[in-house]
Amino acid sequence: MTVTWILLQALLLVTGQVCAEDLGNLSANRFLYESTANPFGAGSPFAPNGINNRFSPYGSPFSNKSTTNPFATDAPRLYDQQGHYRGKLSANPFDPDSTNNHYGRYGSPFSQDSINNPYGAGSRFKPDSPNNPYGSGWRIEGQ
Repeated sequence: MTVTWILLQALLLVTGQVCAEDLGNLSANRFLYESTANPFGAGSPFAPNGINNRFSPYGSPFSNKSTTNPFATDAPRLYDQQGHYRGKLSANPFDPDSTNNHYGRYGSPFSQDSINNPYGAGSRFKPDSPNNPYGSGWRIEGQ
């Protein structure tokens, strides 16, 4: 009985550490509650784990998990509404998966997978594009 209990506790501990943290949606939609553009929703500067809170691990310019730290290596990851990986929401211009790396797959204005391509994934007319002011945007997951 005690061995089963210990194994169950260990399993719960391991699965709790693997889960990703939902940080909202990267979206220009001010009316969507999950949007980082909504100052009363996920975009609140007072959200404890928000990317717009400069004192949170995901918004601090000194945190390794931050979107604003130009040296961060563990930035939050972006996923579209179909679950496809769309790079890291990072200010690091040297990270190959960063949306700020203008030579990488997810940051180049010429790549179809880039948020910075106005004719590809970053188009204002795509319903799930982060640049669409009425769209749903992309999901942000922290570690």
